[in-house]
Amino acid sequence: MYSRIKLLSWIRITLFIVFVILTLSPVIEWGFSWGLLAALLFIFALKGSVDLLRKKTGVRPSRRSTRVWKRLLTAVALLISLIPPILFPQYRAPEVTGEYEVRTAVYTYTDPNRMEGFTDTGERRRVNVEFWYPGHAEGTYPLIVFSHGAFGVRESNASTFTELASHGYVVASVDHPYHSFYTQSVDGKVTMINADYMREVNDSNKDGIYTMEELYGLTQKWMKLRTGDMNLVIDHILEKAASSEDPVYQLIDTEHIGVIGHSMGGAASVALGRERSDVDAVVNLDAPFFTELVYDRKMNDLAAKDEPYRVPLLNIYTDDVWRQLGKNSAYAANNTRNPNFKDAYTVHFEGAKHLSLTDLPLFSPILANMLQRGQADIDKYYCIETMNRLILEFYDYTLKGTGRFAPQAVY
Repeated sequence: MYSRIKLLSWIRITLFIVFVILTLSPVIEWGFSWGLLAALLFIFALKGSVDLLRKKTGVRPSRRSTRVWKRLLTAVALLISLIPPILFPQYRAPEVTGEYEVRTAVYTYTDPNRMEGFTDTGERRRVNVEFWYPGHAEGTYPLIVFSHGAFGVRESNASTFTELASHGYVVASVDHPYHSFYTQSVDGKVTMINADYMREVNDSNKDGIYTMEELYGLTQKWMKLRTGDMNLVIDHILEKAASSEDPVYQLIDTEHIGVIGHSMGGAASVALGRERSDVDAVVNLDAPFFTELVYDRKMNDLAAKDEPYRVPLLNIYTDDVWRQLGKNSAYAANNTRNPNFKDAYTVHFEGAKHLSLTDLPLFSPILANMLQRGQADIDKYYCIETMNRLILEFYDYTLKGTGRFAPQAVY
């Protein structure tokens, strides 16, 4: 009996030592997903060490039923600890081609003009922003402001932000509290997504839940909150760039501003290009132009506004949205034949799905496939790296006045 316990003890200790060695080597890149497994192996190793230190005479055989329960609990614990590395496996980061080292910083801004509509505490709206910017850089660089998707987070396109910052851009990614799956402010406060908002978005994709007029009202409400947050961020940055000694703000060229967003964030970015005269370029990733629509009571349907869009615009679409153009009235303004957007650049990634234009398929392929109901028929690295290159070339052309921009229609 003692020899079997001794063997099991050494196996437990050895497993923990091997895990530590692999973590210190290039085989395992340490991250949060390994935390549970590391803790469990440490506990096993600790128990093994205690068992080895016991005297042989102090070991008593346990009942068979007890041994079965222990093995079952051990198996369950191992299974649970393996879930994070399965859901969030190691992955190769997309290529970064710029010369600058990239740094990050997080700030929380308070809007003095807006109350927080998702609470009844009377507090002002607070918005969290993360910056990606070139380190060891001199001079000033164009500002890019990003808005995430309906249930996204500010890190959703970190590879895009990193690529841009490495080429001399300051990227500010906005976390929209209660629209973001979760967001954490600089004082540590965590805000989760609002359940009513989540239900609204989910129900808006189902037939018969809302009337067309109600759907239109919802989209305009979402856009008002999103553009309000983005306006707050841009105005605050412009103020700080003129008065603050913070090195992040001092890097910003306030005369050249671009906005970009994915899904609902892309819709808000298109809206901001219409609202603000200081926005010089817009990138829309797979979004309907919600604010370019009007509700026609007589037809009980949505129609495109008749007003030219003057700001340089790059649309990047996946199959999920491309198939809606010309068919779904929510995309009436996106129609490639819309004369008001005749100068916009439009790109279609064949085989891509909605989340292919974010980092989620790299960060968690399983979650991406679950959320978008299937795997994309495009290589995820080809998609994200080509998209990042196009966005960089577009901003170089429109904000820096360098190079040329002549994208393919289809990738």
